[in-house]
Amino acid sequence: MLPVSIQVRQALGKLVLPALLLLSVGVMIAGQVEKRTTEKVRMAVAGTLAPLWNMVSHARAGVADISNGIRQARHLSEENSRLEAENATLRRWYDVAVSLARENDSLKTELHWVPEPSPSFVTGRVVADSGGIYARAVLLVAGLQSGIQTGNVALAANGLAGRVTEVGPHAARVLLITDISSRLPVMLESSHAPAIMMGDNSDTPRLLYYPQDTRPLEGERVVTGDQAGAFPAGIPVGTVHYTHPGTPVVQPFARLNQLTMLRVFDFRQAEIEPPGAPGHVPLSHPSHRPLALPFKTLLSPGQEG
Repeated sequence: MLPVSIQVRQALGKLVLPALLLLSVGVMIAGQVEKRTTEKVRMAVAGTLAPLWNMVSHARAGVADISNGIRQARHLSEENSRLEAENATLRRWYDVAVSLARENDSLKTELHWVPEPSPSFVTGRVVADSGGIYARAVLLVAGLQSGIQTGNVALAANGLAGRVTEVGPHAARVLLITDISSRLPVMLESSHAPAIMMGDNSDTPRLLYYPQDTRPLEGERVVTGDQAGAFPAGIPVGTVHYTHPGTPVVQPFARLNQLTMLRVFDFRQAEIEPPGAPGHVPLSHPSHRPLALPFKTLLSPGQEG
């Protein structure tokens, strides 16, 4: 190797960039003048380098697969540890549930518990409601021939959806709990305080008429109440959420915007009638109205005359 002075090396270093630029411009000009020759040279270079690029791409894919495998193995190890801990927790709760179920059965036997009749239900497919007087309602492909009646309770997979308002031979309309016409007696599960849930055509019905000394708590579960006898008590509805201070709403458990199937239950609440008390005159039915008696019969003995 010939000895080169520092000044010459510095001069050559300064000439490298201009030389490469001139070479690039020359190659571009030659490529425009001799396109066929340039294309042949380009394809020859590509064909020569293709195996090399193929080897590089395979090596890079292999390294990526190994890296993904290591990450997945680490993730599987963490997931396995989490599932083992969760399984142990669920096992403990399972033992507690079995113990409580046995104790519950024993207490029911000692108390001669009379179980309530199991409600009948019908499952039907939900279709879009294209008409009607309600803004939030759905049509169910099941009607009178399936045993559905007006007033039946419609449940989704996660909670209460609404109530049947109209029934035809092969279809039924279900008024959802978010409709502005919906009024539902509910109960705050933690405090057992009654309230009224009123729909306003939004996704979160409002919570009204709750006791002022028992304000709903954020995240508190809301279930149906039996104040009006329209719904059986204890059906899960949703949780309390405050959109603004002092304005509680209910976030329903059921995904009312994504309903595909509904179960319609007949709880037969109207068939449970209280026993008649002495002197009690029921006025709820027209046939139970008191007879019009003559004026003399309403007077006590000594008042005639």
